[in-house]
Amino acid sequence: MRKKIGRARKTAACLLSLLTGWMILSPTSQALRILPDTYRLNVGEAYALNVGAAVLSSTDERLNLQNNVLTAREKTEAEVSINLFGLFPIGRLKVQADNEQRIMPGGAAVGVALATQGVLVIGVSDVSGKSPAQAAGLRAGDVIELVNGTPVNSSQHLVDLISSSKGMPLSLTFERNGSQRNVSLQPTLDSASGQYRMGAWVRDSTAGVGTLSYYNPQNDTYGALGHVINDGDTGKLLPVRLGSLLKAEIVEVKKGEKGTPGELRGSFLRDQVVLGSIEENTNLGVFGQLDAPYVNPLYPDGLPIGFQETVKTGPATILSTIDGEGVKEYSVEIVQVSRQMAPSQKSMIIRVTDPRLLETTGGIVQGMSGSPILQNGHIIGAVTHVFVDDPTHGYGLYIEWMLNAAEALDNAA
Repeated sequence: MRKKIGRARKTAACLLSLLTGWMILSPTSQALRILPDTYRLNVGEAYALNVGAAVLSSTDERLNLQNNVLTAREKTEAEVSINLFGLFPIGRLKVQADNEQRIMPGGAAVGVALATQGVLVIGVSDVSGKSPAQAAGLRAGDVIELVNGTPVNSSQHLVDLISSSKGMPLSLTFERNGSQRNVSLQPTLDSASGQYRMGAWVRDSTAGVGTLSYYNPQNDTYGALGHVINDGDTGKLLPVRLGSLLKAEIVEVKKGEKGTPGELRGSFLRDQVVLGSIEENTNLGVFGQLDAPYVNPLYPDGLPIGFQETVKTGPATILSTIDGEGVKEYSVEIVQVSRQMAPSQKSMIIRVTDPRLLETTGGIVQGMSGSPILQNGHIIGAVTHVFVDDPTHGYGLYIEWMLNAAEALDNAA
């Protein structure tokens, strides 16, 4: 009798071990691990959830579940049961359904012109054999905001303030790594020009080409680029004092190659056509308001937003402008997707598959940053960076990160 009980226990233990191993290594377990805590979806749209051998069920009448295809009949927050083989409960999934939000996808080439808040120090230099700026402790990346309490609004304004000091010590307020500091600076007479100098190279503006990501017709706001605008010499985020989003015309394409990023070269400063304002420069792109509604020529009715939970590896497209013929749609493949709890510029990896784009640009090039990414009839993200060693690949961020950033800036205004 004891031998039979022992064999039964060993058999049960073996079966339990096999089941545990199967649960850890099986496709079902892997599919369940990447499910989010809360699955978000648009009311009325059907979503096929990949849960392997598990079966989803719910008693909430506002949800419809058939063969693991989920549809919300109305706006709701509910729970779905996850059952192995439809028999054994192994977990629960929160579901949040909201009314569809549509925005206008971008794709148009835009010029970005920024005037900084204060002036950025990009280097120090000697004046008659010494550098007052270096002696005062200033270094590249510092942003000079005040001189003797007077706000500095341009490089020339700073030159005038230094020159008018007549050699008297000046109190400078500057920002470094998010904190304000104060120093005393003693200008030095430049024997060559007869003017008092501080011994520093500074910059008060920048300009470049990017791509419009989206336009929100509900409040006339937009997002572009999908990444921050940094100073090319210091890598410092450029704080915005004044900024304009301008209509751009692509005049030349430098094709990307392994180890050498390509570039879209555009014209926008000569015949300035202002599209709107730039109010914030952030790690997730530039944001502001457009002066007039933007209509995408390929999707004039706009597109619904796709949440990150619905983004899958596989075919997708991007909208971009790489020549004088306007916005075009190009095929790509999403090869990797990251589930993220916090905003990031690197939510997914895409690979360019469109022969037209590969022939003209070699893949993703500078200036295409911000190009909206579309999948299954939704706008799901925007291009952010190219792989330097492989221009056919690049990163994209989820569109929700840009929309959340824009909403936070709007609430803080």
